[in-house]
Amino acid sequence: MNIFSKVLTNLGVGGLTGKLVAIMGIITSLIFLYTSFEGSFPAFTQRGLLLILSIPMIFLLAARKKKNSFGQWRDLIMAVISPIPFFYIMIIQNDLVLRGGIPNSLDIVMGILAVLIVIEVTRTKLGWALPILAISLILYGFFGPSMPSLIEHRGLDMGTTISALYLSEDGIFGIPLAVTSEFIIVFIIFGAFLQVTGAGDFFSSLAKATIGGVRGGPAKAAVVGSALMGTISGSAVANVATVGTITIPLMKKTGYRPEVAGGIEATGSCGGQLMPPVMGAAAFIMADFLKVSYAQVVIAAVFPAVLYYLSLFFMVDLEAAKTGLKGMSGEEIPNLKRTLLHSGHLLIPIIILIIFLGVIQYSPQKAAFLSIVALILVSFLRSHTRLNAERVFTALAQGAIGCLDVAVVCACAGIAIGIIMRTGLGFILTNVLIELSHGNLPVLMILTMVTSTILGMGLPTSACYIIVAVLIAPAMIKMGVVPMAAHMFSFYYATLSAITPPVALAAYAAAGIAKSPPMITGFQASRFGLTGFIVPFMFVYGPELLLMGSVTNIIIACITAVIGVYAISISLIGWIFTKVPVWGRVACLASAILLIKPGFQTDVLGFAVLAAVGVVNYLYRRRERSRSEVKNTI
Repeated sequence: MNIFSKVLTNLGVGGLTGKLVAIMGIITSLIFLYTSFEGSFPAFTQRGLLLILSIPMIFLLAARKKKNSFGQWRDLIMAVISPIPFFYIMIIQNDLVLRGGIPNSLDIVMGILAVLIVIEVTRTKLGWALPILAISLILYGFFGPSMPSLIEHRGLDMGTTISALYLSEDGIFGIPLAVTSEFIIVFIIFGAFLQVTGAGDFFSSLAKATIGGVRGGPAKAAVVGSALMGTISGSAVANVATVGTITIPLMKKTGYRPEVAGGIEATGSCGGQLMPPVMGAAAFIMADFLKVSYAQVVIAAVFPAVLYYLSLFFMVDLEAAKTGLKGMSGEEIPNLKRTLLHSGHLLIPIIILIIFLGVIQYSPQKAAFLSIVALILVSFLRSHTRLNAERVFTALAQGAIGCLDVAVVCACAGIAIGIIMRTGLGFILTNVLIELSHGNLPVLMILTMVTSTILGMGLPTSACYIIVAVLIAPAMIKMGVVPMAAHMFSFYYATLSAITPPVALAAYAAAGIAKSPPMITGFQASRFGLTGFIVPFMFVYGPELLLMGSVTNIIIACITAVIGVYAISISLIGWIFTKVPVWGRVACLASAILLIKPGFQTDVLGFAVLAAVGVVNYLYRRRERSRSEVKNTI
């Protein structure tokens, strides 16, 4: 078997279409690795190239799955004609500037074709949710004068619509696609290179070696393993597929019900999009919306991500204590020293990436490129991680394929943004939301949370974040919320939608591995993620959790937040030393609320309430043990 055949096997594709996808994937990765180091091409060229290469790959992959010849030929024809309008915009971009962006007849034809192709490829890849939103907004643009007075506008004609969606950098070729073509794809390629070296297995082994033996060890290993995996992969489903195949069977073996094991893994994997240095695609888009560096987003995201995983860790620990679940046996736990000696060098490229981003402050794309170079060099330290030709080509192809979802999501979301910008819908809805909430920030945050969760059921995280960031985040900022906190708030709930039924993609992926009912697994994931749902409220009221402010205030805020998260976990699970009575659970919830609210007095009172519940339950447990010992003596 030659090298290319092995690459096709690794990718799980075959036949002529599979070969074309692999070749196009390798070419795509090489092109964008080049621009990450040498600098981007002109805007329409850089962004157009991504669509020219990505969209045909999606149609080719779709054709492979079709069983009827009509469907196959339809997708193959779409793969051939889809690059045409994007080649056209690359060719005319200089002429377009000279004529002030005014469209001619051919521009309009090509623009209509581009919009239709983007909508269709998004439907082919991800279903109807986002295309329906885009179509609805286009219709809203045309029929503005006929809309209810609250959202009425003067209407857009065909020329204006095509100018907004196709001939400008506000529509298809807007910020989301720009960020994908310049930053996101390189980080996805970096993650693909780490994967082919065996980093996923290493992170799982490291988690098991450190905490596998404690109570609820396999579940805690799933949490830590997912957090580690999340540092290199911003995809919840990919994290489940990588870490879950190891941790879910281990959890089931030590007594966890299948749906609980799947729920814990789904919740842990979901947080991968929140975990620096390689966060989900939406984090790069956030940096562009806020006009700050990606490094600033990473710094702001560090402690909330840690808090999210701590909340899940606390929930898992208390659940294990409540149900009497033990850790893994000694034979199942890898030796920590041997694990680190075997593959510990794979941590070096991640450390290098953090240094390039946060210390030296290279651009994200250059930092990712140099980290890939470092990874290639570091891989030669051990024979089992060495990057040979087969692994390199697999990583290049897999990196591009891993970016397909993001590319079409951002292009289709660009259609929505283009209409929202031209019609002023964003400004209208900002005022509507403020009126609905009556200027009450907590009410507005709850509206934002619900909106993000509902949108996230049908949209990928990045698309959900983009819509919420454009429509709702400005209302939060207008009411005095720090811009970084407002956008991070939107990002969090867009991410957590991956575990909220009825559509919970991460939970469904975990259910497949756990062999449990998908819907029940989704509810279990939501249960374990409940504490994480409170975290965004904490950093809105305490921006110090985003590492903003004085060092003293940041330290105090972080400590009280950890205690507050623990209090919520006790309230939800109902266990500390022994079963917590109803009044104790209510008291713990009150304690958490007091700790969330900034202020020395509320912090002291919150801690005192939690300590009181802990002392009462500790004494009650001692009394139970004394009675048990007396009975055994008799």
